[in-house]
This record gives sequence, C-alpha cells and structure tokens, in this order.
Amino acid sequence: MATQHFFLKLNPPRASFTFDMSEEERIIMQHHVAYWKPFVEKGIVLALGPVLDPKGGFGIAIIGVEDEKQLETLIADDPANGLNRYEIYPMRVTSRFINN
Repeated sequence: MATQHFFLKLNPPRASFTFDMSEEERIIMQHHVAYWKPFVEKGIVLALGPVLDPKGGFGIAIIGVEDEKQLETLIADDPANGLNRYEIYPMRVTSRFINN
C-alpha cells in the first residue's frame, strides 16, 4: 500500500496560548512533543513544529501513514488532543528532503 500524506494543523484553545499557557497546559504540551518524537525519528512525521503567527500561534505536521486508521490512532493518542483541536488535510508530497 502506498503512503498517504496529511497536513495537520493543531489549533490551540486561544490565540494567546503560546504566551500564557498554564503550568498544566505546559505539561500537556511537553508530553505532546515527547509523544511525536519517535514518529519523527521513524520518518512517519516529515515535519513538525510550531508556527509563530503574530495573530496566534499553532502547530503543524506533515505525516505519512499507511491509511487513515493509522492517522486517526496517532491523533487520538496525542496527549494534546482535546486541549487543542486538529484540522486534517490530505496532501500530495511531491518532493522530500532527507537529512544526512
């Protein structure tokens, strides 16, 4: 089966979240980063990180999975899911940069 790629946008609970998250929210976000790290290392996640939009930051990821069920599981198990809200967009990856 061919890899399916998706663009994920992680929307925080408020525009100022990056600057005023509570200690509890910060801990959740630290767990969120730790959760995704092995998927980055395995190459499932091609890009991941915060976007520092002055109107309100958000997170993005580009992910390659076997199917939508795998994607649903990854998102459902994310510790930040619920505090934040995901938008999911199918995409075609036309080029890939590999770190050497």
